[in-house]
Amino acid sequence: MQIQVNGELREVFSATLDALLCELEYNDAAVATALNQTFVRRRDRSATKLKEGDAVEVLVPRQGG
Repeated sequence: MQIQVNGELREVFSATLDALLCELEYNDAAVATALNQTFVRRRDRSATKLKEGDAVEVLVPRQGG
């Protein structure tokens, strides 16, 4: 299915947000996620279903200054 990931159109195979993070090789990284501009908690990712046309944001914390 095609979804947007961080503003980029991508073809993905994952059915859930949790599986998508693994597919994109985020695995156990500490990231924040949003689906269609709504924050999704880590514990809710495995139950969060994806569908054609969804917009996913994956935010990785940065350090430095």
